[in-house]
Amino acid sequence: MGSAARAAHTGRLDTLAVDGRTEGDRALLTARGELVHGCTDTVAGALSALPAGVGQVVLDVSEVSFMDTAGLTFLDVLGAYGRQHGVPVSATGWQGQPRRVLELVGLDAEDPLRTGIPADVPARTASAVARERAEQLELLRLEIEQLRHALDSRPLIDQARGILMAAHSCTPDEAWEMLREASQRSNTKLRQVAAAVTRSAAPGGPAPPEPVRAALRAAAARHARGGQ
Repeated sequence: MGSAARAAHTGRLDTLAVDGRTEGDRALLTARGELVHGCTDTVAGALSALPAGVGQVVLDVSEVSFMDTAGLTFLDVLGAYGRQHGVPVSATGWQGQPRRVLELVGLDAEDPLRTGIPADVPARTASAVARERAEQLELLRLEIEQLRHALDSRPLIDQARGILMAAHSCTPDEAWEMLREASQRSNTKLRQVAAAVTRSAAPGGPAPPEPVRAALRAAAARHARGGQ
């Protein structure tokens, strides 16, 4: 069973798959792919397919390559299953970016299902901790979105740099500075400037909008003068 969650930073469908087997009364599950939107349906399906009488659930996530805030809901589903059935559930093997996400939100990176607000913490303090964690999650969500957007933009920007390098006989760094300067001069996002340059280089492609075109001319002229 898998969740067809689009991996924005790769531009392809990257599913989460959860496979499992049983050894005695233990269910051994293995997750691979990405913990993104749709992953909770996948793990819920895998848990519902477990045979009756399972006394422990062990989930290996060492093949999980990416995790956003949906991955934290994934953990909630696992925890809820353990509470509902009265069995211990663990999720171990966290590596790379998913492990960093757990660390940022203050969860145990060895097994986040062990982490929780102690029972003897007063309700007021527990609420404050919950609010702080919610704020951390929102900051984390924004950070992940910015990262994915940057990764999405990189190939387009690299292509535009190549076009400028060929047109102006400049280095990669100089082409980058031209794009950045044109973005600032025209008050246009860098990705949009790069897209305009790339489209204009195609056979019969449209010229960039006038503000971008003027800004690129100014940036190229400054480059021709040696950056003066």
